[in-house]
Amino acid sequence: MTKDKRSFFERLTGSVSADEGEISAQIHDGKTKKEDWLEGTDEGQLTVDVFQTPEEIIIQSTIAGVKPEDLDISITQDMVTIKGTRRKDFETKEDNYYYHELYWGKFARSILISEEIDADEAEATIKNGLLTIRLPKIDKDRTHKIKIKNS
Repeated sequence: MTKDKRSFFERLTGSVSADEGEISAQIHDGKTKKEDWLEGTDEGQLTVDVFQTPEEIIIQSTIAGVKPEDLDISITQDMVTIKGTRRKDFETKEDNYYYHELYWGKFARSILISEEIDADEAEATIKNGLLTIRLPKIDKDRTHKIKIKNS
C-alpha cells in the first residue's frame, strides 16, 4: 500500500495532480473503496451559535436525537466543552442508502469565552432538539463589602 502523496487540497477536492495521475482508490477484500481523507477522525464537531445579552452569554447547538444522559458539558471560567454521542436506533447496509449525510457517533466542541462567567450559576436546557447553555456574566462593577472579624 503506497502512501497518499496528494496535497491537502487535492484530497479535499478529490482531484489528482497532473504529475502523478494516480487513481484515488484502493482494493480491499476484492472491492473498490474510495479513500476518505476524513477517515480516522474520532469525533464530529458541533455547529454552534454564541451570542450575548447584557447579563449572560448564550450558546446554542442543534443536537436532535441526542439524549440528555449522552451529553457532557464542562464549564471553566474561560471555556465551555460539549461532548456527546448521537446513537442510531437501527442498522442498515450502506448499499441501501440514497443519501447518507447525518453524523452518528461521538462529537465534541470547545468554545472559548472572552468574558468572566459564573460557572456555578450556568444552566443547560434541551427543547425540540436545541441545546441552550446560559452563562451568567460576572458583574465587575458590583461591589462586595466584607465584615472584619476581631481575632
